[in-house]
Amino acid sequence: MHILVTNDDGIDSPGIYALVHALRGVGKVSVVAPDRQQSAVGHALTVSSPLRATKIRRDGEMFGYAINGTPADCVKIGICALLEEKADLLVSGINHGSNTSKNILYSGTVSAATEGMMMGLPAIAVSLDSLDYRTDCTVAAEYAARIAAQYFDLQIPSDTILNLNVPALAKDQIKGFRLTRQGTSGWEDAYERRKDPMGREYFWLSGHYNSIDNDIDTDEGAMKAGYVSVTPVRYQLTNEDILRTIHLKE
Repeated sequence: MHILVTNDDGIDSPGIYALVHALRGVGKVSVVAPDRQQSAVGHALTVSSPLRATKIRRDGEMFGYAINGTPADCVKIGICALLEEKADLLVSGINHGSNTSKNILYSGTVSAATEGMMMGLPAIAVSLDSLDYRTDCTVAAEYAARIAAQYFDLQIPSDTILNLNVPALAKDQIKGFRLTRQGTSGWEDAYERRKDPMGREYFWLSGHYNSIDNDIDTDEGAMKAGYVSVTPVRYQLTNEDILRTIHLKE
């Protein structure tokens, strides 16, 4: 199996390093990832400036390509220009911080997986429920590799990705996988007014995360309960329930 790996935390993040190491036990791994932090960029694409691919070495060998673009850019340029042979699977992560509930709409990690799916490549997004870059990613990487190894036995539809969220717990504290649906938790946004050294006003996004999903069958609830949440996600946004109930006047 040939696995394309990307992320949104940047090619230097500990999450992608742990993921690559674990996936090498499943198949051949190619890395195409942003050259810097790209969290919360969603599905943005670079259309008005050039993209550059820089070869990155780690541990004395070729690790992958760093791209001066978004996660979705990385997937596109990887598939269309950089990979010498076709990939069989895309794995995006490991993101530092969960991507559950409404957050998946903002997530560069999930959007990279979605871009792969849109380009015909089966895809998995992986996130760890810790924003601390010192948190050990080994357990999350192991669970990601276990899903990757069995992916093609799961018969996932071609319009669907798998979104994994792993609690930041020791391996012996994790209860296993749980299939879940997307929850409804989300941020209550606020903007702090600040002044720069020149006295000019600027705004800094802040706010509070309102975690309301405690149902173990939701992504957020399962993760809180100590499970690795596995959510099949697709981007068919049409509201089929009301499609035939709306009556437009000419």
